[in-house]
Amino acid sequence: MEVDTAVVLAAGEGTRLRPLTQNRPKPMLPAGNRPILEHVFDALVDAGVERLVTVIGYKRDRVQDYFGPTYRGVPITYVTQHKQLGSGHALLQARSVVDGPMIVVNGDRLIDAPTVEAVADMFSKTDGPTISVVEHQDVSQYGAVELHDGVISDLIEKPREDDYRLINGGVYAFSAEIFDLIEETPRQAGELALTDTLADYIEHAQIYGVEVGGLWVDATYPWDLLTVAQEVLTRGRLETNLQCDQVWTADSAQIHAEAVLQGPVAVGPDCEIGPQAVIGPDTVLGANVTVGANTVIQRSVLDADTRVNSGSTLLDTVTGQDVHISSGSIVPSGPADVQVGSTVFEDQQLGAVIADRVDIGSSVTIIPGSLIGPNATLTDGLTVRGNVSARTEVTH
Repeated sequence: MEVDTAVVLAAGEGTRLRPLTQNRPKPMLPAGNRPILEHVFDALVDAGVERLVTVIGYKRDRVQDYFGPTYRGVPITYVTQHKQLGSGHALLQARSVVDGPMIVVNGDRLIDAPTVEAVADMFSKTDGPTISVVEHQDVSQYGAVELHDGVISDLIEKPREDDYRLINGGVYAFSAEIFDLIEETPRQAGELALTDTLADYIEHAQIYGVEVGGLWVDATYPWDLLTVAQEVLTRGRLETNLQCDQVWTADSAQIHAEAVLQGPVAVGPDCEIGPQAVIGPDTVLGANVTVGANTVIQRSVLDADTRVNSGSTLLDTVTGQDVHISSGSIVPSGPADVQVGSTVFEDQQLGAVIADRVDIGSSVTIIPGSLIGPNATLTDGLTVRGNVSARTEVTH
């Protein structure tokens, strides 16, 4: 792979993933037991990238503090997008530190090294802008692509028809000419979208496409993090050690002899699991998670420092960091109607999303589809339905 620099776009908030993104940017949400962005960096480094240029913005300290100046020996240069004005505008912020060919990727979407290599190889052969192309069942959420003999003939942004099967996979290879092309692109509603630049470019020159079939997972809404975790578990992309078939546990985890781990499941460092607890399948525990006796956690992602006391049940649940759930509390499974902003999404497979530093009392029942904002408090014995705002105390 001749392209040795990658620009990673990681400046966005991810508003559709609230309340989890109220304290950190979307690329730092968990994909299994590691941030999404760490998986992206792994794919780039494994593909041979020798320099990472990372565009940060919203809650940028969360990225810089976690990764520091290097990742796996590869230097990271940080540039800041102070206002989120589109993907093209984000890429433009890297102009001062990139003067040659580059791979460009989104920092909030799981990809793999073979995809990066395929795009870079096509770029090296053609010397023209190159895009990864992915087959997807639901093209309406993404930009559809018409691909003929390796050349992209059209980019359709979020099409309404079901006539398309290919989407823009979001892995690009460009020469430094892309910066001039972005600057020449008219803004739409004050924003510069990279796809608008590429759509204009197609009218007078060729853009090449590479259809790839590797890892491609996007978390758009809170319940998508459960799908992301399942994909990470299926592919074994975890920091912890494989103990037996589809069971990964960190060496420092303390697991009671009478606890049951049902794979696929991953238990992070410094976790503590009590007797008769049942963890899994399709469950990931982040670092320093405590699970009390007789607790059941299935198809869930519990982020770092979460504590679930004895006799509780969590199904299809995502927690943020430093969540405390007292004894006997229950989150049943969906399907459920989930309200994200002003939109209600029907029949989603979700128990609940519980954001950072939520304190839940004993014998609380959270109705499927509920979103609990950060620093909220739910007192003992409640039944909670729907969305709870940040820093709210809910009592009888």
